[in-house]
Amino acid sequence: ALAARNIRTAYVTLHVGAGTFQPVRVAHLDEHIMHAEQVTVDTVVCEAIEQTRARGGRVVAVGTTVVRSLESAVQAGMLKPFHGDTRLFITPGYRFSAVDAMLTNFHLPESTLLMLVCAFSGFEPVMAAYRHAVDQNYRFFSYGDAMFLRLCNTN
Repeated sequence: ALAARNIRTAYVTLHVGAGTFQPVRVAHLDEHIMHAEQVTVDTVVCEAIEQTRARGGRVVAVGTTVVRSLESAVQAGMLKPFHGDTRLFITPGYRFSAVDAMLTNFHLPESTLLMLVCAFSGFEPVMAAYRHAVDQNYRFFSYGDAMFLRLCNTN
């Protein structure tokens, strides 16, 4: 269905570690030690994103793991092929370079993933989405319902 609408897909690899699902346990975020995860963003992905941007298209990540992978591959504002460990901890104030929107599930409180989505779309809009999800009995976590978020780089 995506290909029929001229929507291109590309795939990254991120070996998700158990630390992804652990709550942040420090009082100050700058004291948090982010777990390492292995990422591969190959040339095909970088070229697909470059071509999408050149024709005025949007880059939509499916999952926070894709966002983290792509942002880990940004060097000096440019997406470059990358293979290695990432410890990128995305919190409010982070300036995104690789992604315009994302589809993701509703994450655990105090998780690095919730902090990433708040950094991406703003704390208040994300909390409003969570309140709506709770009120409407949405399913949370990895096999639950999902939300579409647009980048708000004014955090």
